Amino acid sequence: MRVFEHANYAFIENRQKAYLVSAVLLVITVGAMIFNIATIGSWMNYGVDFTGGSLVQVRFAQTIDESQLREALGGATAPPITRFGDAAQNEFVIRAPLSETSITAVAEEIEAQIAAEMPGQPFEVVRTELVGAKVGSELQQRAALAILISFGLTLVYLAVRFELRFGMAAVIATAHDILLTLGLLAVFRMEISLTTIAALLTILGYSLNDTIVVFDRIRENLNMKGARKRDPLELVNRSINETLPRTVLTGGATLAVLTALTVLGGPVIREFALVMIFGIVAGTYSSIFIGSASLIEIQKRWGVGDVREPKRAEPATV
Repeated sequence: MRVFEHANYAFIENRQKAYLVSAVLLVITVGAMIFNIATIGSWMNYGVDFTGGSLVQVRFAQTIDESQLREALGGATAPPITRFGDAAQNEFVIRAPLSETSITAVAEEIEAQIAAEMPGQPFEVVRTELVGAKVGSELQQRAALAILISFGLTLVYLAVRFELRFGMAAVIATAHDILLTLGLLAVFRMEISLTTIAALLTILGYSLNDTIVVFDRIRENLNMKGARKRDPLELVNRSINETLPRTVLTGGATLAVLTALTVLGGPVIREFALVMIFGIVAGTYSSIFIGSASLIEIQKRWGVGDVREPKRAEPATV
């Protein structure tokens, strides 16, 4: 990444523009969520995993591909389908949303549709189960709790490893990325499933890791000889530029893999990959603009503290 070898971009000087961009995107996020509540009764489009529904497990006598079953059940409008066990079992679990009809009627409808669209593929319904809305509500709470716990652990770790202000800035940057990603899901009403929650938690880890890399360089530069006499804004901006090759290279490599998954991975993995792509872009943006800028603002409002040197082991005595 020699194109960024001598990077000297004015990131911190342009942080006010970044604030404006983030503010506009967050307003759109909140607006989309309010609109969803007014139209569909929920701020997000929750899938069967969170709202409850019917689980129908089918077993085929011959080997079939998951895409064949999906096409038989409506293609893009088909309910979520996952393979059960290994490929040799030829078993699939179909998750149908809650309806006023009984679970038996739902299973019979799915069975009739498969028989009509796949006449040359003998199959049997292995089991049918009903997942109540209460279970879905508990999953929503646990997903939110998992994200909040990760924020808390992040704050504690960075407060011990660096300083409290670093932890606060990292939490702000990571929360920014999660909110923007939720905004994407709300605007396009993408279905929230357990896979989506996995994508959000992955984005959280990626964004946090990227921010810590920048913060570590900021700490190193602040601890250099004579650094206290220099402008803190210049030191922070210099740190961002020094880590820019790593930030762009890591983000670019990740985006390349996710783009391949989006194009070649099929409908099952596509939504996960799209959410991840947006989250990685937001995470790279926040590492450059939001995290370091938040550190500057916290510094202005709550004073200057000493940045702790990393602990080094004492040399062994012989």
